[in-house]
Amino acid sequence: PLGGGFVLDPLGTHDVFIPEEASDEEKSLAQLANEFSSNEVLPHSAAIEAGNHEPVVKLFKKAGELGLLMAEVPTEYGGLGLGKVPTTFISENVTHQGSYSVAFMCHTGIATLPVMAFGTEAQKQKYLTKLATGEMIGAYSLTEPGAGSDALAGRTKAVLAPDGKHYLINGEKIFVTNGGFADLFTLFAKIDGEHFTAFLVERNTPGLTIGREEKKMGIHGSSTVTLSLKDAKVPVENVLGEKGKGHRIAFNVLNVGRWKLGAASVGACKRLIEKSIPYIKQRQQFEKPIADFELMRDKVATCAVATYLSESMVYRFAHTLDAVTAALDASATDLAHQKQEVLKEYAIEASIAKVFCSEALQKVADEAVQMFGGYGFCEDYEVERFYRDCRINRIFEGTNEINRLIIVNTILKRTMKGELPLLNRLQEILGQLKTGFPEAAKGEALGGEVDAVERLKRLAVYLAGVGVQKYQADMENQQMLLSCVADVIMDVYALESGVMRARKLRQKFGDEKAKVVEAMCRVAVAERSVQLVASARQALINVAEGKPEEFEKYGKALERIAPKLVTDTRRDRLAIAARIIEKEAFVL
Repeated sequence: PLGGGFVLDPLGTHDVFIPEEASDEEKSLAQLANEFSSNEVLPHSAAIEAGNHEPVVKLFKKAGELGLLMAEVPTEYGGLGLGKVPTTFISENVTHQGSYSVAFMCHTGIATLPVMAFGTEAQKQKYLTKLATGEMIGAYSLTEPGAGSDALAGRTKAVLAPDGKHYLINGEKIFVTNGGFADLFTLFAKIDGEHFTAFLVERNTPGLTIGREEKKMGIHGSSTVTLSLKDAKVPVENVLGEKGKGHRIAFNVLNVGRWKLGAASVGACKRLIEKSIPYIKQRQQFEKPIADFELMRDKVATCAVATYLSESMVYRFAHTLDAVTAALDASATDLAHQKQEVLKEYAIEASIAKVFCSEALQKVADEAVQMFGGYGFCEDYEVERFYRDCRINRIFEGTNEINRLIIVNTILKRTMKGELPLLNRLQEILGQLKTGFPEAAKGEALGGEVDAVERLKRLAVYLAGVGVQKYQADMENQQMLLSCVADVIMDVYALESGVMRARKLRQKFGDEKAKVVEAMCRVAVAERSVQLVASARQALINVAEGKPEEFEKYGKALERIAPKLVTDTRRDRLAIAARIIEKEAFVL
């Protein structure tokens, strides 16, 4: 499938992987990661949160021994050579201690991937083999004081030394995760102040100074430092990739980081549910457990639905990457480049996973604190830490605002290049506004929800089309409209993933297995449709500049496109909550 093509393709065009299809190997990896995180990492939480990096480094060595750091590393460099789906099972289960989880995701994602994907054979032999075992810990160094979201505005400069054997790098990097104990930094600088390039910089490099730890709102135990470079002497053979092509590394690596962050957010959602349900079952008020109260069950259902959609999306995306990568010619001389192009192709889905899952986790964490009441505001209860820790996720790996713009602008750019037939789809939708839209089969399971998702796809295309027609080349500056379109596109991907998963569960495992997830789909599609249509209506009013006569045509089109569901979400929400409360975990 084309990256972003799900907006145009009918639901069910492509098969999706669902977690329930996990192989024995994948289940074992998930269990291994979960046991390591809960039994090995969590007991050191107090020391980690106090800023003691010694247990973190020791736990990296242990994770390396268990094989948890080497899942994606090719076997010829000491790794397991596994794909994105098995790695997702690891990523979502190493989530009991937020600070360690951040360090782990950084090392296995944005710190290891640059060497793995862009390194020379010599660089891989020297560094990748050690990153795979935890002998070396990696970090990623891109952000500068004046270059955050605009990464290419960085001023760190590299010049060739007189000896011709080294580059001398000068500048400053900030917010370097793992920087306090990392052995290897993937660091970006401009050669001669012009050519944006990646370098592999070792910790003991002359001229490199590691600054103090930042005092942060959350993830207190993760290392976040500043790097100062004053004629830092880096061997020429440590240039990573092509000179002047550092942006390819920076942005491709961030795509992987965004997927991993989505996977970790899914795991954190599950951890919060596991901590909250036992508490509300034993906490008594008005002579009965607060879990018996309807509004408390409503919160449980909210957490479960958010987790379900996030999980469905992340595993679908991981499988897509694996399937497309597996179809490549393994004997091709440019195989490494082709793999990089796969990551680039699915930049839209990577951004969606990052934004949707991080915001789902924020909601789940907020509801968890509320379920604990006053105790949720106290450090003695872990939900307080989760609440603080998860706030960074909407900033990490490109802010959610930047990622929303990436989603829509990438689709529009691909449309203009003829890579996505969005304009053809728009013309088809404009014609159907007059003739009527085809409806999904009403008799089949979730037929109404399938129809609603298709309508939301049309809404995304229509909104984008109206914007392009009104603003043309200035569309990229209409950020509030772009954000609204992005929200529809993200929910389309999430809801479609959830619905397809539910249909596959029914097909493979029968009605009983599908009952709760179908309830989740009904709730999610009904409630999110209302929210999206309301936002779209206001966006179209804004496009019309508040002029009733101009908005009238938009309003009529919106009325015809909008989903037509009438769903009793109360009944479904109570059924969902009953299941989760019974299992005391996110168990479907």
